[in-house]
Amino acid sequence: MSYARATKALGDCDRCGFTYKLNELRYQIEDSKRNGLRVCRECFDEDQPQLKLGELNIVDPQALFNPRVDRGEADSTRYTAWNPIGGGMVQFGSSTMGLKMEGKVGKLTVSTS
Repeated sequence: MSYARATKALGDCDRCGFTYKLNELRYQIEDSKRNGLRVCRECFDEDQPQLKLGELNIVDPQALFNPRVDRGEADSTRYTAWNPIGGGMVQFGSSTMGLKMEGKVGKLTVSTS
């Protein structure tokens, strides 16, 4: 069976209802199959990749086989990161920024008019 070419034919988008040229409407794909809807470019949704989990190769190795100990610089084995608090006091950790931490206990009075 053959069909006529739809160069001037019009069709309605199944989602928004606006009229477009029939050859501009696209078939909506869901789970790698047409679901029967013909939609415009604005209403077209790409097929969801999560529905193709059995079809795509999704190997994600979790660990290295026979790993080796890192023997790099001392920075790579340090357990602490940049510490802005302390101000050079050894009790609170060293700080290269020269920041100091101060605290005071007092009384605060707020009045509104």
